[in-house]
Amino acid sequence: MALSDDVRAHCAAVAATAGSVTIDRDALAAYDAAPAAHIDPELHDLDSEPETVARGLLTLDTINFGSGWFPTLRKDPGLSGYATIACALKEHGPWSNEELRAMTAVAVAAVLRQPADHELMALYAEALRALGRWLGERTVLEVIRVPSAQALAGTLADAMPTFADRGFYKRAQIVPSNLALAGVASYPDLDRLTIFADNLVPHVLRCDGILRYDPRLAAHIDAGRQLRPGPQEAEIRACAVVACEELSSALGVAPRTLDSWLWNRGQGAAYKALPRHRCRCVFY
Repeated sequence: MALSDDVRAHCAAVAATAGSVTIDRDALAAYDAAPAAHIDPELHDLDSEPETVARGLLTLDTINFGSGWFPTLRKDPGLSGYATIACALKEHGPWSNEELRAMTAVAVAAVLRQPADHELMALYAEALRALGRWLGERTVLEVIRVPSAQALAGTLADAMPTFADRGFYKRAQIVPSNLALAGVASYPDLDRLTIFADNLVPHVLRCDGILRYDPRLAAHIDAGRQLRPGPQEAEIRACAVVACEELSSALGVAPRTLDSWLWNRGQGAAYKALPRHRCRCVFY
């Protein structure tokens, strides 16, 4: 079974037995969407030569996690946690393979303008060292030139623990999608990828009435309390995948395209004003 089909099967099974999250099919059928996929040039270097663009994106995607800690980050004015990190990396430029392998929490913190003792800095440094070891002496363009998006996602998940998000593979799948959006890679199966199940897309779906949480789970999230990794967190992400598969089919757009639209919709003030689920893990 291909990686993305494994995600579909896993999420369908979780959603079918979910006790805390349901999909409102009536709301889903009436959902008004205008999908559009893009990658923000303000946050990402898209103008340099291809190796630099690809290296910058792969580096960012390697530390594209920690949303459960984002409320504790020092954010740039007006920017989210992700945007703060992306802008800092763009300003600094990507590290070499050798620099990645020698990465420390202090070095990461200096670039991201965060306290060196912040828990995420050590996790980011560990992830970047793993990236450096995987790259070895190869260029990024060499390692991303594989037959398919799912092959690249599978390789990442096998090579680095922080990409091994079994059943969802959020970050492993988003890498080939971002590389393609930036124009530095092309894969024939991009539209077979699922959405990239994190905490923002489910939040948008909940705000728009498609996902419904039971009262206890809703109250826990609305109070801004951390959600532990486990059944409820898995149900939220799985139901988002299943709902987006149905939306994708109804709208005639690829799930990754729908994901981009929903993620960008989630940057709106109305969505940011409401708490989303926060889970401290290395997968999103």
